[in-house]
Amino acid sequence: MTSAGFAARHLSKALIAAGIGGVLAIGGAWASQTAAAGFAKQIGFSYLQAFMFFFSLCVGGLFLVLVHHLFDAAWSVPIRRITENLACLAPVLFVLFIPILVLAPSIYPWMSIVPPESDHALQSKYPLFTPVGWYVSTVVVFAVLTLLSFKLRGHSVAQDQDGAASHTRRLRFYAAWGIFAFALCTTCGAIMWMKGLEHQWFSTMYGVYYFAGSVWTTLATVYVLTLLLKNSGVLSKVVHRNHFHDIAKLLFAFTVFYAYIHFSQYFIIWNGGMPEETFYYVKREVGAWWGVGLLIVFGHFLIPFLALLRIDAKVTAPVIVPVCVWAWLMHFCDMSYNIMPIFRPDGFKLTITDIGAWLFIGGLAAAAWLKGFGSNASFPIKDPRLGESQGVHHHADDHAHEVAAKHSK
Repeated sequence: MTSAGFAARHLSKALIAAGIGGVLAIGGAWASQTAAAGFAKQIGFSYLQAFMFFFSLCVGGLFLVLVHHLFDAAWSVPIRRITENLACLAPVLFVLFIPILVLAPSIYPWMSIVPPESDHALQSKYPLFTPVGWYVSTVVVFAVLTLLSFKLRGHSVAQDQDGAASHTRRLRFYAAWGIFAFALCTTCGAIMWMKGLEHQWFSTMYGVYYFAGSVWTTLATVYVLTLLLKNSGVLSKVVHRNHFHDIAKLLFAFTVFYAYIHFSQYFIIWNGGMPEETFYYVKREVGAWWGVGLLIVFGHFLIPFLALLRIDAKVTAPVIVPVCVWAWLMHFCDMSYNIMPIFRPDGFKLTITDIGAWLFIGGLAAAAWLKGFGSNASFPIKDPRLGESQGVHHHADDHAHEVAAKHSK
């Protein structure tokens, strides 16, 4: 099966999921609106929660592409089209962010503070935490991510045609400055869109915290996608056991890294004991949020850590596929833990609106990924590292051309 065939086979399913999700989100928000929380708030918070989940996959995909070129990696060549097209979801996600731009005054409490000078925390974050600053920073974040991701995929696809080494040099150039732009944009997005729900609180680790969870979830997604593409014949000639082992090793590493960052943030705030900081976690120890917090401690770290500890588990599908599905569930809980206590202070509650918003954004994001993936070769067929990724360290160019020739047939 070709990449185009794989995309055509699943595209309609993604669009159907998006359609069902849109109906559920709007219908659920309309039915559950109250005097205290109208339609805008009901759908706004659910939509933001789902958006930050799928924005994570875009962020994680871009990071994996950047790291590939920065370290001149060979092992990740066969899976690079998966991550390149995840990164290229940026403009689609910007379009999907428009409802949040419209509903922002109903979602972010700080936008309703009049005059802004009456709030010291808001005043100290001037000019970012102003309506103009918020909207401008949002446009800049998506513009930079779109430019970077499309340049990286553009040169990668162009190399499929001529095999020129100049594309590799350009890819390294974009990765060199792109890693800094990526860090700033990811941090700004996480702070302005998610942490900004509670503008009084601050954390110097929040950007890294969101980044760690994003890459962790993306690695789980890439593992499942790679397995599906291999089993369907799309990547069967270039993806081998070692590639799955390498993806799983990174998944294991980011399991630990995320736990370290989240624990460090909590420990520093707990140790300082300052009311300006502790209120964030105090709010998340009320009602069912306490249980969600414990679930993140054990489910986000301990369960996947123990499951991935053995070497053979990393390449055993019946073990690692449930872990990857579990990772999606844990990341959803993580996004809910960060966003929903403002809207539902009494405790965690999963509603039809939440499910609908997740299906709507996820379905459209999946459709966009499938369309991008199906429009080009399923892997970089003339990448100079392709032979090395197959375990061939001598006459790599000849082997790369041989693999490309087989794929073209």
